Amino acid sequence: MSSNSFRVEHRYLDLPDSFYSRVQPSPLKGARMVCFNHELAREMGFHADHPEEWTGVGAGTELLEGMDPVAMKYTGHQFGMYNPDLGDGRGLLLWETLGPDGRRWDWHLKGAGMTPYSRFGDGRAVLRSTIREYLCSEAMHALGIPTTRALFMVSAKDPVRRESIETAAALVRVAGSHIRFGHFEFAAHHEGEAALRTLIEHVIALHFPHLIGLPQDERYLRWFEEVVERTARLIADWQAVGFCHGVMNSDNMSIIGDTFDYGPYAFLDDFDAGYICNHTDQGGRYAYNRQPQIGFTNCQYLAHALLPVMTEDDVRQALQRYEKAYNSHFLQKMRDKLGLALEDSGDLGLVMDTFSMLHEHHVDYTRFFRGLSGLTSKGTAPVRDLFVDRSVADEWLERYRNRLKLETRADDEREWAMRKVNPKYILRNYLAQQVIVEAQNGDYEPMKELLKVLQKPFDEQPDYEKYADLPPDWGKHLNISCSS
Repeated sequence: MSSNSFRVEHRYLDLPDSFYSRVQPSPLKGARMVCFNHELAREMGFHADHPEEWTGVGAGTELLEGMDPVAMKYTGHQFGMYNPDLGDGRGLLLWETLGPDGRRWDWHLKGAGMTPYSRFGDGRAVLRSTIREYLCSEAMHALGIPTTRALFMVSAKDPVRRESIETAAALVRVAGSHIRFGHFEFAAHHEGEAALRTLIEHVIALHFPHLIGLPQDERYLRWFEEVVERTARLIADWQAVGFCHGVMNSDNMSIIGDTFDYGPYAFLDDFDAGYICNHTDQGGRYAYNRQPQIGFTNCQYLAHALLPVMTEDDVRQALQRYEKAYNSHFLQKMRDKLGLALEDSGDLGLVMDTFSMLHEHHVDYTRFFRGLSGLTSKGTAPVRDLFVDRSVADEWLERYRNRLKLETRADDEREWAMRKVNPKYILRNYLAQQVIVEAQNGDYEPMKELLKVLQKPFDEQPDYEKYADLPPDWGKHLNISCSS
């Protein structure tokens, strides 16, 4: 099919069979390959000269030797309520591969049809949500944020009923692991202590191998501390780049700390601390400024699930790592964004005051920090012009310049470093919407061009300047729902 140097495994099948159901994908009609991630394929240890040869895998009409599709069983807290009836309702884990560098990849076919866990769903994914996940997972990767990846997607002719009739699509999503916090909740609340221990040992063996060989109590403690810290750092990454996830249920939390399950996400345009990107989130549980707390809440749900095999003291000790890991990582990210190489006790105050100012004056988050990254070469206009009241910007810039007097780096060196962390290009919702409309009319070139731009978010890319524009009025605060 294509030359490859990966090794096939399916270690998830080592778990007790209550953790999955074997399911054959439901074939899609008239499927065509619309986007294939060649660079990622190379990273995984293969290259496809003819990506259309993979269409059958995406369409559910063909399985390669070694593929043994299963729908994973898990539970979780959704909007704060425990739901025992969860599991892969439209996705199948096909197999796992090990690349030449030893990295493990789960291949997950999203939109594969009904499974025993579909509840009232049809098991399908629609074109718009598949494009949104493809674009965002690749954009996040390019921003340096841990995430699942998009290997390829196919579109099909099958009609799918959502708010209106749409067409089906399927995505092959890859990740180091598809195991979620909800797997542990399922094990603890429904399967018992032995199954829970089996799951923990499975995850440690595959994803935390440096802990193998420690005495059991210490192994569990160190593992849970790492999970808590990875989660905290991930959410600090989100906050620093202005990313809103939208559905931070515990079944959407990756045990290895990846951004997982792209639904009604958004990158902030005008800065709004309380922004809610999911229009089904009536109470604003998953608003932008609540994400750090919700990350901790999800770690508490996981902690509760681990109590059958860990002491309360150990669980508490691990949970205490969250706040420290979050605060230090977030402050470091913001220092980098502001170009501050040296630490000063007033930095946190400066950061929080900056957020307050951006919020109060509805300033575009990405453009503000990118503007700061070129003060010496491009002057203050790119920052000042974002403010209706220029005097607010002038006052802040004076405070910022005073802070910079403590720094020892040359201005051009500092701003070069700032441009490596302050993206010029992010996946604004209106950009995603524009390429979705074109794709629905059969033209995928705009999507591919946008992808190309998002793969180099920190570069100037003069030919693609339009993708860095402020959103038009219609493109701000677009309502995105979970109905993918």
